[in-house]
Amino acid sequence: MKSFVVIGVFFALLGIAALVFPAFWTSNTKEVARLGDVTVQNRENVLHVIPPAASIGAIVLGGCLIVAGVVLKDRD
Repeated sequence: MKSFVVIGVFFALLGIAALVFPAFWTSNTKEVARLGDVTVQNRENVLHVIPPAASIGAIVLGGCLIVAGVVLKDRD
């Protein structure tokens, strides 16, 4: 099952990337007030943190999918 291997590699790489870069910033822009044609906006930076357990879980899931894909390929 080639699709298992491809999805497994994706999850494993995603987990490794999340371990290397465990946090990232995003920016939210909110409209605070509107008076006619004039709008007042507020830009807020938000920090998102990825827990290490989620990263390790993605790596383990990816490894299991890769093994399952190789085992099922040999059965065909």
